[in-house]
Amino acid sequence: MQMTKEDFLAKANSASKNTLMETLDIEMVDFGDDFLVARMPVTSKVYQPDGVLHGGATAALAESVGSFASHIFIDTENMFVRGLEITANHLKSVTKGYIYAKATFLHKGRTTQLLDIRVTDEADNLISICRLSTISLPKKK
Repeated sequence: MQMTKEDFLAKANSASKNTLMETLDIEMVDFGDDFLVARMPVTSKVYQPDGVLHGGATAALAESVGSFASHIFIDTENMFVRGLEITANHLKSVTKGYIYAKATFLHKGRTTQLLDIRVTDEADNLISICRLSTISLPKKK
């Protein structure tokens, strides 16, 4: 029996308990054959001292959704995923609402993956563009 989208998202979000994702209220909200979307509320919890979204929180959202996307598309019984490098270009400030990060693959290799992660606000304005490279490594037996 194939898992429904709702069941998959619930399982994905339950894996975030007691992690940075839970601390930042990051939630997986949509996925498809080649993408995964997460969202994060913009509140004082993720502000810089001057009251705007912190770029580090944006990068944490991007790395979370990108790493999770790599994780769901590999053989997790025998492999695990780790981030290698993340870059983020921040283009617009945000002070409230939600931001959304959509991860899509630029390269989906057996060992390395490269993801494009576009971060937008609720009005679909581009907030940041991120790139994440991940590596899939064998689990020790």
